[in-house]
Amino acid sequence: MIDHVGLRSKQFDVLVAFYQAALGPLGYKIMMQFEGVVGLGSEQPDLWISEAGDSPCGQIHLAFVAGDRAAVDGAYAAAVANGATDNGAPGLRPHYTPTYYAAFVIDPDGNNLEYVCHNG
Repeated sequence: MIDHVGLRSKQFDVLVAFYQAALGPLGYKIMMQFEGVVGLGSEQPDLWISEAGDSPCGQIHLAFVAGDRAAVDGAYAAAVANGATDNGAPGLRPHYTPTYYAAFVIDPDGNNLEYVCHNG
C-alpha cells in the first residue's frame, strides 16, 4: 500500500498549479503547505511537491484512482487545459482488464500521469 508520493520540481509554482487543476476533478486540493513544499490530497496529503533546487529530477509514472469514468474524463481535460500533453485519451484499455478505463498525460516536468477507473 502506498502512503504518499513525492515529486521534486525545478518549476515548483508551475507544477503545484498544474496538479491543483489536473487533480481537482478527483477531489484533490492543497491540504498542507510549508516553504517550498505542498501536500495535496482528497482525504490526506498523499501527493507532495517540493522545490528541487539543484537536485536532479527524474520522470516517473503516477496512477490516480478515479471514482467513475466521468472523473477520468474531467481530470484528463483539466490536465490538458493546464499544460499537460496528451499521452492517451480517455477510453477502455481491455488489454489490461475488461473494465479498465483510463487516460494518460505528460505533466509539465515530463512525468507520465494516469487516471484510472476500474468500475464498469
